[in-house]
Amino acid sequence: MKQSSSMLTRICAFIIIFFTFLLYLVKHYTDGYLSFFQNPQSSQYTTLHNNNNNLSSILLPSLAPSPSPSALHTDHTNPLLFDPLPPPVQRTRGVIKLFGVVDDNGIMMDDFEVGEFDPHFVEEISTEELNKERSTRIRVRKFSMCPMTMADYIPCLDNVKERHCPKGGEKLNCLVPAPKGYRPPIPWPKSRSEVWFANVPHTRLVDDKRGQNLITRDKNKFRFPRGVEKYVNQISKMVPGIQFGVHTRVVLDIGCGVASFGAFLLSRNVTTLSIAPQVDQENQVQFALERGLPAMVATFTTRRLLYPSQAFDLIHCSRCMIDWIRDGGILLLEVNRMLRGGGYFAWATQPVHKHEKALQEQWKEMEDLAGRLCWELVAKEGYIAMWRKPLDNTCYNNRDTAFRPLLCDPDDDPDKVWYVDLKLCINHLPENGYGANISPWPLRIYNPPDRLQSIQMDAYKSKKELFKAEYKYWLDVLARYIRAFHWKKLKIRNVMDMRAGFGGFAAALVDLQIDCWVMNVVPVSGPNTLPVIFDRGFIGVMHDWCEPFDTYPRTYDLVHAAGLFTIERERCKISSIMLEMDRILRPGGHAYIRDSLYIMDELQEIATAMGWQTRLRDTAEGPHASYRDLICEKRLLHT
Repeated sequence: MKQSSSMLTRICAFIIIFFTFLLYLVKHYTDGYLSFFQNPQSSQYTTLHNNNNNLSSILLPSLAPSPSPSALHTDHTNPLLFDPLPPPVQRTRGVIKLFGVVDDNGIMMDDFEVGEFDPHFVEEISTEELNKERSTRIRVRKFSMCPMTMADYIPCLDNVKERHCPKGGEKLNCLVPAPKGYRPPIPWPKSRSEVWFANVPHTRLVDDKRGQNLITRDKNKFRFPRGVEKYVNQISKMVPGIQFGVHTRVVLDIGCGVASFGAFLLSRNVTTLSIAPQVDQENQVQFALERGLPAMVATFTTRRLLYPSQAFDLIHCSRCMIDWIRDGGILLLEVNRMLRGGGYFAWATQPVHKHEKALQEQWKEMEDLAGRLCWELVAKEGYIAMWRKPLDNTCYNNRDTAFRPLLCDPDDDPDKVWYVDLKLCINHLPENGYGANISPWPLRIYNPPDRLQSIQMDAYKSKKELFKAEYKYWLDVLARYIRAFHWKKLKIRNVMDMRAGFGGFAAALVDLQIDCWVMNVVPVSGPNTLPVIFDRGFIGVMHDWCEPFDTYPRTYDLVHAAGLFTIERERCKISSIMLEMDRILRPGGHAYIRDSLYIMDELQEIATAMGWQTRLRDTAEGPHASYRDLICEKRLLHT
């Protein structure tokens, strides 16, 4: 009996332990199945923690996507899978929909088209204070339309010679209107040759350029008849090593006119960023953007331009009306900073060719200054002179110590550009050849450049893996966007990536054959990855999203923002960034915002107050992911 009693006790204990363990497993795999990936002691977590913290800081900072259980075992290409993850978001189930549209099968839907947008009928949203995750915000009412006089308003550059942004209550708080008669832009590539007059209703440039045959007006259109094929061919013959589309991929055109130089170079796989100051009634940059060409407003006076050192393979100035000799040649020293080691500077102007005394004096001064910069005059023919920047510091180091301009202090960072004054000195080239040793196009897209290792971020050895993972991530995401949202039909040409990382978004667009150009923006609040973007053969700019961007209204067809609002909401108002997005987005254009779930309600609320049509979508990681896609369309405004 004692033996039987003992055996029964053991059996009961075993049963209790078994069911307790079973309950634990059920609990574990229903409420916390990702606890393994949250455990810092896990070997897998330890191995991948450093890499993915840095990648998520580039793609989606402070976000913790929660993939499906199957994805954890099968999709190791997603660079966000192994980040530390919060508990899955608790979603309300069983909610009865009371409002919506009923389809032919009697099923209620909340995903439907609402037609054209009339700003007078934007939904009024009451103003009230909300406490949300220890922060207080004001709910947004509808935004009113700005006066028609602000149709071409650039907040930080309006009526001033230097960038100066409005503060506090002076900031933009309305929707910038389109000019009267505005029409959807002519699609690319036809827009390269003609644009609607109503979209850029300024005729002074036609009068100013009449003798050059660069732009004409034909009834309701502007036309751009002149090609520059002979001019580009001449440069190619003068300097065979320039190799447009292979060695020379990224070009800066200063004082661009209507960007005809950049328009032609596109056919040779060259991306040309055209810049010019804002000039009343001329609006050269606005014409370039309307044509579908890369351009931005840039005031070239006392501060550095917002591009890194060794950014451009060629810098071009044709009749750009810039006095390169003034103030000790400080503007040409800025060109030297931005020009890649071994890159070319092309100067096409009368002093190169004319024999008049005053013009010849200008040429001699320019020749002397370029020589003191250690530039080599490689060709001079007609009105064109071509110089080449040295590949290393040998010439600089062999100069007399009293030679002017002096070399910059070794502590000066040539990639620091945000509100940095121009400096009357020559920046050293990296001793290891970084910036000059780059792959030919198109291999530049995929090969991690040397300067990747100089980016200041937590990772060191894993930077190449982050570079490759970012590209694969966006290739996968954009392939789904193209299939699901029919991007091939959206007539996308001008694109902005508001938080570009290493430029993986732009690289994916190239591989997916979307015929567009991308302005890659690197926020000042994160790592300065801009040198890597240029080394890959793309263009970009440093920017602080707490301030407006230096471009005209109605510039971009597509604006993309991944993880931007999560990092910037602590620094500035979300509504200010959204209003800036509305200003630079063309009517009929689209905004794709991928960000944290907890911020999406606020973003969608602001978008609705601006009159945008919005759709909130789960990402491919499923409904339990901690981030969402907010897909917006700016409706055509009635003016």
